[in-house]
Amino acid sequence: MPKLHVNGVDLYYEESGDPAGPALLLIMGLGTQHIAWPEPFVAALVDAGFRVIRYDNRDIGESTYLHGATAVSPVVAIIAARLGLRFPLAYSLADMAADATGLLDALNIPAAHIVGVSMGGMIAQRVAIAAPDRVLSLTSIMSSSGAHGLPGPSPELRKRLIAKRPANPDREWAVTAGASLLEMIGHPDPARDPGAYRALAAEAFDRGYNPPGVRRQMLAILADRTRAVALPRITAPTLVIHGAADPLVPMACSEDIARRIPGARIVIIPQMAHDLPPSKLDQVTGLIIDHARSASDGGQQAAAA
Repeated sequence: MPKLHVNGVDLYYEESGDPAGPALLLIMGLGTQHIAWPEPFVAALVDAGFRVIRYDNRDIGESTYLHGATAVSPVVAIIAARLGLRFPLAYSLADMAADATGLLDALNIPAAHIVGVSMGGMIAQRVAIAAPDRVLSLTSIMSSSGAHGLPGPSPELRKRLIAKRPANPDREWAVTAGASLLEMIGHPDPARDPGAYRALAAEAFDRGYNPPGVRRQMLAILADRTRAVALPRITAPTLVIHGAADPLVPMACSEDIARRIPGARIVIIPQMAHDLPPSKLDQVTGLIIDHARSASDGGQQAAAA
């Protein structure tokens, strides 16, 4: 199992592609392991010549679990956030961004194209804010600026997310619940295998099931209240991608990102929700590849000048 000790935690990671190619770091979302990046998605980036690195964030999958760390109720945290009050945190999104740059350090990669989905997009934004010299380009997918007043999940999803769960769920319950949530946040796609959601939920459970870690990641998101005002400091060429049918993170959240980052380009994809549907993978990977190549070409031209 390839792991590297960075920033006080062990991160499980995988690499694909030419080690001499431009590095492209993939950062996954809340409670989601690196296996959620579709293999055709990764293969397209590899075929385009990139050295693709994906990993499990701390507290998920096969990376370090912060057992014993504080994890207050998300409902309490939401109320505290609305009142402008602090609550105990095991770690912050800035810490998770330091994990990402620490992984690059451990792999001797001076700078990379950074691609983040959902919470991974928030982490990627934090990397671009804190370490601009490490970011060749930034791609934020179905994410948010975290600005106050942005819309949240649909009422149906909100109810599902705060529903009480068994204290110690067995595999069947966890896999069924995981597959159901993936279906709720995704978009119906005839190109998707009917058993794909359940297969992903089962693989995730078998690799590492850590609900308290998901809670701690959620608290890190809720506590990150200053990211939006820092986004104008981002200098990396930025692409923002969002699905028009996203019920979890409405597209207004990405529109706000694009307004705040100088020169950012936004692409809204119809018939895409909070997922990477098979029928849209060519479009999404094409956008990322063109963006990364354009950023690299622009950087070379600037250096030559």
